[in-house]
Amino acid sequence: MEGTDPVNKKLAAALSGGAVLALALTGCSGSSDDGKNDALNTWAKQVCDGVQPQAKKIQAASAAIQKQTSDNTPTKTVQETDAQAFQDMSDAYKAIGAAVNKAGAPDVEGGQKKQQDAVKELNDLGASYASLKEQVDKLDTKDQAKFADGLKDIATQLDKLSRTGNDALKNLEEGDVGKAMAGQPSCKSASATASTTASPANG
Repeated sequence: MEGTDPVNKKLAAALSGGAVLALALTGCSGSSDDGKNDALNTWAKQVCDGVQPQAKKIQAASAAIQKQTSDNTPTKTVQETDAQAFQDMSDAYKAIGAAVNKAGAPDVEGGQKKQQDAVKELNDLGASYASLKEQVDKLDTKDQAKFADGLKDIATQLDKLSRTGNDALKNLEEGDVGKAMAGQPSCKSASATASTTASPANG
């Protein structure tokens, strides 16, 4: 019997890909803006300040799942930890969506559509993680083989989720918006957190 450890490793690998999604919003690509557009810099600061604590929350949730892959953790503990991690990630993506929504449209061409698309995408991600949390809650912890199969299915969904769904975020932070965000200390801090804790999803 495979047990839950190898499956949870799979889950952790898929999750690390998903955790990086939040950091599509941290504008760490491109050089920082040199203050040419005060309105855009103000917008970027508001968004980055909202993203930073949520990015940390997502990293912590990812780390909690990854931590279980190192020993033979009981199925009940795996279930509780994974469910809490997915709930935290769901809350975090919704909070980032709220921060982008509250900041309003960035002062760039097509800014309003970019902002609305990103908010929708973030809320959809929040809903997806909430759905995964519900699925983890329903797993049978008394039967290890069934539990491992259920986790495997969740890992597959998670992997799919981590590979899709950040086009609108990338679109939002193109060009001047990305430059303005790259100049914000809170965005730099969030992206640094991600690069040290996220590992590539290879497995």
